[in-house]
Amino acid sequence: MRVTFTVNGRPTEADDVWEGESLLYVLRERVGLPGSKNACEQGECGSCTVYLDGAPVCACLVAAGQVQDRAVGTVEGLADGDTLDPVQQAFVDAGAVQCGFCTPGLLVQTHDLLNRAHHPSDAEIREALSGNLCRCTGYEKIMDAVRLAAARKADARGTAPAGSEG
Repeated sequence: MRVTFTVNGRPTEADDVWEGESLLYVLRERVGLPGSKNACEQGECGSCTVYLDGAPVCACLVAAGQVQDRAVGTVEGLADGDTLDPVQQAFVDAGAVQCGFCTPGLLVQTHDLLNRAHHPSDAEIREALSGNLCRCTGYEKIMDAVRLAAARKADARGTAPAGSEG
């Protein structure tokens, strides 16, 4: 079957998609967007998190046919050309990228969190990222990166929380 959808704002077609094929496979192997990682294939690790119509989903659990005429956003779509999204830059600056396998899913999930909560608490960050597993290290640098991204976004909006001045 042919699946027609939008990826990162661009109309996209994938031909010869079989019934059981996942969105993750289509993105990586047919569309050429390898950012979303294939790890558990059970929706347990979050490495394949993408946006589907603006909501984060595990691409390994979405059948390709379900995205017909819908909008998909991947980690590749977060950057604006050569300029990283503030979330991506914060992960780099905070050293929150270890092997990088879990990073794309964490970036999309964090991007979504900061679109919903401008000043998330540590508990809110942990809850938002609870479906994303990192096998390399602890999560402190990831937490630092989310806090840094939130602070930078707040500074850019002029909405830094009280008491956050340096």
